[in-house]
Parts: sequence; structure tokens; C-alpha cells
Amino acid sequence: MQAMGLFSSIQRELTYISTLRRTNEWIKDLSPESTTLLPDHWESICDQNNPRPAIIFEGKTWTYGQLDGRANLYAHWAISIGLKTGDVVALFMQNRPDYLAAWYGLAKVGVIVALINHNLQGPSLLHCITIAKSKAAIIGFELADLWASVDGQLPDVSIWSSGGVLPHSNDLDRALNAQSNKRPSRAYREMLLAKDPCLYVYTSGTTGNPKAACLSHARTQALSRSFIAATKSGPNDRVYCPLPIYHATGGICAVGLAFNTGATLLLRRRFSATQFWDDIVDQECTIFAYIGEMFRYLVSAPIHPKERSHKLKSCFGNGLRQDVWARAQERFKIPLIVEFYGSTEGNVGMANIDGKLGAVGRIPSYLKKKFNVELVRFDFEHEKPLRNEDGFCERCGVDEVGEAIGRIDDDNIRARFDGYANDRAGSDKKLLRDVFEYGDLWFRTGDLLRQDKLGYFYFVDRIGDTYRWKSENVSTNEVGEVLCMFPGIDQANVYGVDVPHTDGRAGMAVILASELLDLEALSTYVRSELPGFAVPVFLRFQPEMDITGTFKYRKLELVNEGFNPSQIHDPIVWMNPDTQLYEPLTAQVYDAIQSGHIRF
Repeated sequence: MQAMGLFSSIQRELTYISTLRRTNEWIKDLSPESTTLLPDHWESICDQNNPRPAIIFEGKTWTYGQLDGRANLYAHWAISIGLKTGDVVALFMQNRPDYLAAWYGLAKVGVIVALINHNLQGPSLLHCITIAKSKAAIIGFELADLWASVDGQLPDVSIWSSGGVLPHSNDLDRALNAQSNKRPSRAYREMLLAKDPCLYVYTSGTTGNPKAACLSHARTQALSRSFIAATKSGPNDRVYCPLPIYHATGGICAVGLAFNTGATLLLRRRFSATQFWDDIVDQECTIFAYIGEMFRYLVSAPIHPKERSHKLKSCFGNGLRQDVWARAQERFKIPLIVEFYGSTEGNVGMANIDGKLGAVGRIPSYLKKKFNVELVRFDFEHEKPLRNEDGFCERCGVDEVGEAIGRIDDDNIRARFDGYANDRAGSDKKLLRDVFEYGDLWFRTGDLLRQDKLGYFYFVDRIGDTYRWKSENVSTNEVGEVLCMFPGIDQANVYGVDVPHTDGRAGMAVILASELLDLEALSTYVRSELPGFAVPVFLRFQPEMDITGTFKYRKLELVNEGFNPSQIHDPIVWMNPDTQLYEPLTAQVYDAIQSGHIRF
């Protein structure tokens, strides 16, 4: 028995080392100073795989040659309207092949593309377009209602609509039809290096509005190749992506998994739990990308006759809760689930490449020097890393919870931090100086992790004022500001609370109001001013706010108290998903939420 255990342990280590070696092979040619950009590499891929299927979407197949030709139309369109190298175009569109053709084509002529969350509206949407200093915006006609919330508020942005003509916009389809599908001259991008921006991908910080994370050409290529070895993908694979492609996991990692190997991407407009197994089996998919919320829906759904008839060999993603993971593994018999940890803008990344339940990655002691990751002891009261008497941070011990940080090295594509577009203050907040010695510089992830004695890392929680709901990061500060603009609300303390049968935390706010509020008007207001995932599910009304000695809102106690009306004497209302109105939270409603009869 001991001999078998030793053999298994050795085999695991050999597999781990082999996978790391193959991953490094995929990214070893990437350098910040390289003149080879993402479109250079993708053009080469399209030439090699010209007649092969690149994307299948809603019954239509795009070959690699057709994808490249479509991208060339976007490149020439950009030139025709006077866009120059370094200009920014905002892309506000649901999943479809043109989304990828658009940003790939614009990258051919050195134009940066800001990938806008297609759930946004109002102030959040306006902010994302303006913070990127967009010269133009491409709007999918399917988002007409959301776009109407900002129409006319961007006088300096050239607006182009795709799939139909929106009011006050130019007809992009007509303009594209007038362009050549031949490749534009590489001279349009020849002044750029791989360290220059390719994309802006938005991520919520711990405070304020979404930030536009700068993804250089080198980083975008690195992300697109990161999971090829771990998922064992190759040219004959069919990669299923139901995730929004404005996010890095779907739009860069899953897309890159397919394109870099000459495989086929099965793209869906959105995730559907009822369609998932039909798609996977009928389309003979072998790999898929996930977020934790997706798996929760799948394990909560009735048994599907095809859920074990698949040809899957692996999947990859993040945010998969351990209890859901165990149920999914047992029920669906997927050979390998690759859970990873990382952020769009961060320089800390790792993956659980051997399927260890609950882990987000592993760094064994004998490879520690190969990685730039450390966990440092954390001051939970003041929400910052602890400093010892010498002023330096201290590394965590085995199974000790601490903040994950990454050493910054501008010469290493994996260890760079390129910051947020047009937000120096936001970028600086992510930096940690003089950590273990004077002069060193590290990136703060804002996440709490722990590492066990075998080197496996486990995600514990997010730090500060951001929580995750509906697979999106929600800034409590942004939600609080919106709430406080409603007549009668003087203060709002926003946080996330655990809700049974869900992933992430639902939004809740303590409200201090100077007058009796019109709940119907408030319901309409928050749904019009906030994305659906950011609308608080629960509101608790108090006569005064509980603050700390440093005048910060107390949240830990509120989070622990949750929303049980039998234990909380303050009035509480909830957003009824059926009526879309705030209604009193009764004991009966609370019990129904706890039992899963009411779901969000």
C-alpha cells in the first residue's frame, strides 16, 4: 500500500512538472520588447489553418480564412474613419463571431479595443466608454435598450451600430461592406512593441467604478496560451464557450485555447443550463470554459439524459465552490477540472492542473523560486498587510490565511503589472513597496488565500469593498453612491451576504433615510441605474449607522448577521425576482429562500 502511494505521488509530480514545462514552451517566445504582436501571430495561425473551422455559432461555421477576412474589413473601416495607432474603440456587443473579428481586426492597425460588459447601462456604461478615452464605439443592435440610457451623452465619440441602425448612429454593416477583405499593411502597427496595449478589459476595483485593465499584446497572447497544456488541448478539439467574451476567461483564454492550436470554438450567445448538455454532446465538444456559477446551475438542474454521454476530456475556469465541485465530479464524470486563480490585470496566476478538490493552484516547495507569489500576514481590522517592527511584511505559515501578492518584474511577461488605463491613482493603490527589503515592489491582489503543506493554494475571500454575485465583481462604493442619489436616502452601507444555493454573495445595504421611501420608485430607480447583478437584493433600514473608530462603516458584524428577520429587529425588504419590486422580508419568505424554493 505504501509503495502504491509513493508511486502515485511520484507520478503526480512528474505530470505536474511536465505540464509546467509544456506551458512554458507555449509562452517562452513572448517578451515585452518583442516586435511580434498578437495580430502577427494570429495571421500566421489563419494562414496555417485557412480552410479549417475556427468558429461555430448558431448553426453557421466560420473558417480561419473567413475570420481573418472579416477582421480585415474592420481594420480597413478603422483606417477609413481616420483612426490611428493608439486610438481606442469601445466594443459593446453580445457574444458572436463579429465580436472577435472586430477586436482582432482593429488590433491589426494598432487600435486598442475596450471590451465593454454588455449588461451595463446608464452611468456605469458611460464611465467605461469615457475612462478609456474612446474615439469611436461599436454597438450591437441587440443592446438597443441599454444603449438608449446613454444615447446623446457622448458628443465626442463616433457611434457605429452593427446588426441594425440605432438612432443617432452610423451604419457599420454598410461601411464594412465597402471595405477590402485583404490584409492591411503591417506598417499601420510597425511602431508598436508587444508591451503596448492591445485591449482594455474591465474589472471592478475595491472602490469606485470599473477600471480598464491594460492588456498588452504580449499579455493577451500569454493569457490566450495559458491553459493549452493543462487542458491537453490540440487541433482536433472542439472548445465550448458559453461565457461572455468581454471577460478574459471566455474572450481570451477560451478563444485562445482554440485558435492557438487550430481547434474549433463552439461559441454561444449566453449560457443555458437546459441547452448545455445538448450542445456538448451534439457538437462533440471536448473542452469547455466555466465560471463557478455555471456549475451550480448544472448540478441544480434535473438529470439530463446526455450528461454522461459526452466526449469531454477537461474543462477550465474559476470560482468553483468545493461542495459544487464534488457534486459535479461525481455526477458528470468529467475527467479533469482545471480550476485556476488569477485576475485580468494582476501578475499572480496559478492553476490546479491535477484536479485536487477545492484547490486553485499549487506551488511545491522545490519550485517556489520559479514563481513570484507570496502570501503575507494580514491586518484584518485595517485591511492591509501586517508590518513587523522593522517595517517589513511577513510570510504566512502553512494553512495561515494571508493576502496574495506578486513580485513585479517589468522584464518578465508573467510578472508585469501594466495598470489601469488613464487611472494612475487606481494603479498605484495596487502596489506594495518595501515588502521584504527596501526597494522591492509587489502587486496586491486584494484576495485572501491559504497554502497547505503540499503546496496547494485555496481561495478564502476578497478583501475590502468588492463582492462577487452572478459571476460579476460588484463595487460596494459604486452601489452606495447610486443609492445615496435617491431622494430621501442619506447614507448607504453596502456589503455582500451569503445566500443558500447560490455562488458568491448577494448585495445588501443598510439604509439611513431621512424620510419614508417610496419602495416602488426605489425599485425602478436601482434597476435603471445599476447593472442587474449590482442591484442590492436586500435593504435593511436603521436609524443610525454603526461606524468604527476611524469613521468607516462596520461591515463584518452586518455580514455575519445576514438577513434573518427573526433575528434582526430592523425592517428589511427584498427584491422579489418575480415582481422586480422591493417588498417586506417576512419569516415565510426567508424560509423559502433558505430552502431553495425562492432563488435568485
